[in-house]
Amino acid sequence: MSISLKRARAIFVKDYKEFSRNYALSIMLIFPIILALLFRGAGSSLPGAIGFLLNTSFVLLTCFAQACLIAEEKERNTLRSLMMTPATTMDVLIGKSTLVFVMSAVVLAIATFIFGYKPANIWAFVAAIILSIILYTAAGTICGLFSKTLLEASLSIIPAAIVFTAPPVATLLFGDFPIFKVLDYTPSVQLVQLLNIRNIGFTTGDLIKPLLIILVWTVVLTIVSVILYQRRLKDE
Repeated sequence: MSISLKRARAIFVKDYKEFSRNYALSIMLIFPIILALLFRGAGSSLPGAIGFLLNTSFVLLTCFAQACLIAEEKERNTLRSLMMTPATTMDVLIGKSTLVFVMSAVVLAIATFIFGYKPANIWAFVAAIILSIILYTAAGTICGLFSKTLLEASLSIIPAAIVFTAPPVATLLFGDFPIFKVLDYTPSVQLVQLLNIRNIGFTTGDLIKPLLIILVWTVVLTIVSVILYQRRLKDE
C-alpha cells in the first residue's frame, strides 16, 4: 500500500488547526504534567507512581485524543470524504496519528522529567514509550471508529481505560491468585515491570521480554485498527 508523505502532512496540518481550536480537548495536554507535579509533591518514591502516571496518561491523552479526532471526522461526515480523495488508508491514519504521537511524546517527556524518573536503560525506556504511544493511538482509533460523536468518543475510552490501566492494580492486589497471572502479559503491566527495573543488576533479557510483549500488542492492535477502519467505511 503506497504512502504519500505530502498527503499525510496535509492531514496532519488540518488536524493541528482543528485541535488547537478545541480547548476542551487541548486541556488534556496538561493532565500528565499536573499528575507528575502531584506525584513529585507526594514523593517520587511512591510505589508504582511512574507506572500509574504513564499508563493513565496514555489512556487520557493518547487514546482519548485519537478517538476524538476520528469521531470528530465522523460527526462532521468528513471521514468518508477523505477516502474519496487520492489519500490512501495509510495516508489518513498516519496523518491523523502523527499529531497525537508528537503531542504525547513531548508531554510525556516533560512529565517524566518533572517526576524525576531515571530509567535503568534510556534506550529501552524510549522504545517502550514509542511502542506504547503507537499502541494507544491504535486503541484510540478503534474507539473513535465505533463513536459517532465526540461525546461517544469520550465514553468509548472507558473500556480501554479498564483494560489497559486496571491490570497493574489487579496484579498488585490479587497477585497470589493464578487467574490474575494472565494479566502479567498486558502491555500496562509489562511497562510497569520495565519501569521497576533497578539501575544495577539487570540483564538484557529483563529489558527485552517486556519490550517484545508490548511490541506484539502494538502490532496486533495496529493491524486491527487498519482493518476496522476499512470495514467501517464500507459499512457506512
